[in-house]
Amino acid sequence: MTVSVRPERPEDQLDIHDVNREAFGQDEEAELVDAVRQAGGALFSLVAVYDGQVVGHILFSPVNIESHEAMYPAVSLGPLAVLPEFQGQGIGSLLVKAGLAACREAGHGIVIVLGHPDYYPRFGFRPASLFGIRWEHDAPDEAFMVVELHQGAVAAASGVARYHPAFEGV
Repeated sequence: MTVSVRPERPEDQLDIHDVNREAFGQDEEAELVDAVRQAGGALFSLVAVYDGQVVGHILFSPVNIESHEAMYPAVSLGPLAVLPEFQGQGIGSLLVKAGLAACREAGHGIVIVLGHPDYYPRFGFRPASLFGIRWEHDAPDEAFMVVELHQGAVAAASGVARYHPAFEGV
């Protein structure tokens, strides 16, 4: 199976909504993607395409890590969605790797994810608490993770991670 990854196009928006709704079995993540896009908060929105069909999607949006002394820019990964019938075939991994590469190439140093602790460590994610970073909401320590894209980026940042405001409205 040959799957390609490319940036979202305007004509992909309904398909992206459907992919997120079907992957999560609810509308919340699909509505979140729509809200972030409408607010101009999507740094990278990538789709996985198989045989002309959008089968997966990943969104990266801005995050600020705030401490008493400073504010550090970062990027959030999520949601990541793959149509149920295409899950378990490496499409999610393809999207994560492409997205992290895009973030790295754009000069971003830190990516944060609230996700499955058995999935994201394969991409270098580690518990954010190890670096003094916590989410502004309650989350299991092992599920709130960070990956450093440029050496020393995480060492300079600590504090509370605050997601794009669109995340609060959904």
